[in-house]
Amino acid sequence: MSTIAQVKDGQILESISSLNKEAKTSNSSLDKDAFLQLLVAQMKYQDPLEPTSNTEYISQLATFSELEEMQNLTSGMTLQRASSLVGQYVFMKVTDSSGNTTFPEGTVDYVVYENNKAYLSIDETLYSIDDLDTVADSTYMQASKVVEAFVKEMNKLPAAAKITQDNLQSIENLIMVYENMTSYQKDFLGKENTAVYEAYVEKFQELAVAPIQDFMQELSNLPELDEITADHTGTIYAVMSKYENFSSYQKGLINEETMETYNAYADKYKELTADKTEETPAE
Repeated sequence: MSTIAQVKDGQILESISSLNKEAKTSNSSLDKDAFLQLLVAQMKYQDPLEPTSNTEYISQLATFSELEEMQNLTSGMTLQRASSLVGQYVFMKVTDSSGNTTFPEGTVDYVVYENNKAYLSIDETLYSIDDLDTVADSTYMQASKVVEAFVKEMNKLPAAAKITQDNLQSIENLIMVYENMTSYQKDFLGKENTAVYEAYVEKFQELAVAPIQDFMQELSNLPELDEITADHTGTIYAVMSKYENFSSYQKGLINEETMETYNAYADKYKELTADKTEETPAE
């Protein structure tokens, strides 16, 4: 029978001892106590006319000693194994009294020992080590979950050919997640998902980055501010038009230094054009 004990605020809500008693009741195998009882019963009810020889008793006692030693060794190995599972990601296979099977999973936080029995704590619930089904490498599980979430978000986007300005923020979020992945996690994407991601990145470059790069290049080609004259107003206006056609998202991608330079030229443009509007015809 599967053994599960609930834990709350560091306290075990159901006694493991009572669970052990229930398990022993349903266990059909013989432990060392049962072996001793059988041996005593054999001695008590043996045929007095044909008693068991001393050699046979010694042989049975030797067998009993070997049994006890094997049990102690097995118990020690089980406890040692349980300790090594702390911090590991595990899958349990728990079958209740009704025959329903569940597969709880999670990281083993700590191990509880009682009556030479080990219990694994997962999310503050204790499970018997006998119900352990699979042990997974924590790095593997983390990579699996990161990639699963990444692909789920990527699948929410339309096909790359149908991407618009409204999708740029979502693609940038994907790029940030991808750049923070380890090479091991990136390998989990596989060729197909990687190809889909690269198509989104290419579209992002086309819609968001390339226009900004052109804007920055034209801005840098302008003369120095102290060299600007009325003859340059048309060139400055072209740069300003590019900026005004950007979406709010694209404007947010422009760094602070570039914006300071742009604002200085915009102010210079207003100054020069204001001078023209204030001029009045000679009478």
